[in-house]
Amino acid sequence: MFKIMIAVDGSRQSLQAVRAAVALAQNGLQAQFLVAHVQDPPSLLELASESADVVTEASMEAGMDLVAPAQEILEAAGADYEVEICVGEPVTTLLEIAENQHCQQIYIGATGEGALHAILIGSVSREVARRSSLPVTIVKYIEPDEDAEADMEEEEDAEE
Repeated sequence: MFKIMIAVDGSRQSLQAVRAAVALAQNGLQAQFLVAHVQDPPSLLELASESADVVTEASMEAGMDLVAPAQEILEAAGADYEVEICVGEPVTTLLEIAENQHCQQIYIGATGEGALHAILIGSVSREVARRSSLPVTIVKYIEPDEDAEADMEEEEDAEE
């Protein structure tokens, strides 16, 4: 079975990537999904004020909260999926997860920000695509057009 890793960070962009991957399965692709989330490593201040176990547990709980909306989308679609949450540097860790879990493709969301923004703060999706040996699908998030949505609702009301 084809295995697709979907990188999720709880953002609208990552949920758009989940929806895009699920659309493949709804169109006949036999796929299993791996929802992957990477928490940033704890800071020295966090480690100085709490035990490593407490910090790790809090990171895992936060990660589960962030992947919950993705799980809801996958469950509603009846998709076969697993979840993996890790702590580490996002790009390297996501690539390690994909390799260790024998994925054949990666789906990841992107903000659609301009080139200057990506240069200044970097882009996880761009780096994953650049460094991955797997095919990577970057799903660009497009804000819904409120005027278009209102027009569609008016058309639906008129048809009734």
